[in-house]
Amino acid sequence: MKKVIKKAAIGMVAFFAVAASGPVFAAVGDQGVDWSKYNGAYGNFGYDHDKFAFSQVGGTYGGSFVDQATYSTQVASAIAQGKRAHTYIWYQVGGSQEVAKAALDRYLPKIQTPKNSIVALDYESGASGDKQANTDAILYGMRRVKAAGYTPMYYSYKPYTLANVNYKQIIKEFPNSLWIAAYPNYEVTPVPNYSFFPSIDGISVFQFTSTYVAGGLDGNVDLTGITDKGYENGNATKPDTDTPATDDGKDANEVTPSEIQEGMTVTIKFSATNYSTGQAIPKWVKENSYKVLQKSGNKVLLDNIMSWVAASDVQALDTGGSNSTGNTQTHIVQSGDTLSGIASNWGTNWQELARQNSLSNPNMIYTGQVIRFTGGQSGATARTYTVRSGDNLSSIASRLGTTVQSLVSMNGISNPNLIYAGQTLNY
Repeated sequence: MKKVIKKAAIGMVAFFAVAASGPVFAAVGDQGVDWSKYNGAYGNFGYDHDKFAFSQVGGTYGGSFVDQATYSTQVASAIAQGKRAHTYIWYQVGGSQEVAKAALDRYLPKIQTPKNSIVALDYESGASGDKQANTDAILYGMRRVKAAGYTPMYYSYKPYTLANVNYKQIIKEFPNSLWIAAYPNYEVTPVPNYSFFPSIDGISVFQFTSTYVAGGLDGNVDLTGITDKGYENGNATKPDTDTPATDDGKDANEVTPSEIQEGMTVTIKFSATNYSTGQAIPKWVKENSYKVLQKSGNKVLLDNIMSWVAASDVQALDTGGSNSTGNTQTHIVQSGDTLSGIASNWGTNWQELARQNSLSNPNMIYTGQVIRFTGGQSGATARTYTVRSGDNLSSIASRLGTTVQSLVSMNGISNPNLIYAGQTLNY
């Protein structure tokens, strides 16, 4: 097996050598991320060189649907930052074309990425015992995606695929349509490890880690240029087809520093080095989004971090409310406040406030801190997971399709290395 993996790695090196010596395809070797609701309303990139994002529109869990309220704002956010936005559907259909039909009927009309962009089917759970039926349900979905004018892809893990799907039938009909995940470990991994490449045919996107940055984020690499699909020469601000979300993103992309206003959502550019005070900006701060609380001259005050940043060092993710996923409420913490008490006043729970405000320890809020709640983000039913012997937060997050940071926030975990068998986690 090790020899096979080494040969695959050599093949990858040869692939890039050929690509480099021939015509230049902008997306070959580009890295990017994928998001679900756990990445927040505006998503988060790991590095300045990231070029694309896949956002989950929603999905089916054996016939029960869970829509992602964060989908359209994540698409707009990616476009606003000059990235290429694509879509994926959680596709737990087993071997049922009936369930597959219901899922596609529901989600294809909701797609907000441009025509010809990727719509991937995430098939990593709930497979039936009939391998051919599973394959037929996947092919049915991919045909529907293609007929709707998008580029179909299949996402999963190599072992799961080999056990449950006749993948060669998929790539025979849809060549180079596989998006396959394989992680050597759960250490922070900023670049692909091709020694751990899942050596099967037809892979166009390789998800090489679920810990792209500290705290957890999926990292992907485009091997063929497929993430250029839907965009003019890879230019994210010039999609082949306009949709409301990409229009919003293009509008936000055009906002100049002088046009930044209170109420807008922004992210701090990776090129920014210092706050207005001169203090260095940590990298993790640049991975998140913030509301502008105040503007003074060429500086803006950002919520959560409560710091002033030069307006030229931020990128607008919306134009002041057009991308809202619900009614956003804010609360300035007073002496004696608790997160549970604030949540109760808004008709939600402390776990949801912790998630939306990226609180690593919900018991440590401070006077003057701004807590926000967007009602449209809390529609999905809470789910639980019972910790088993040998589990760690990274493996649990990968299994559940969430992040370590989200699990820590939702469960009030003060030490991520201290979990125990039998513990119940919300996710």
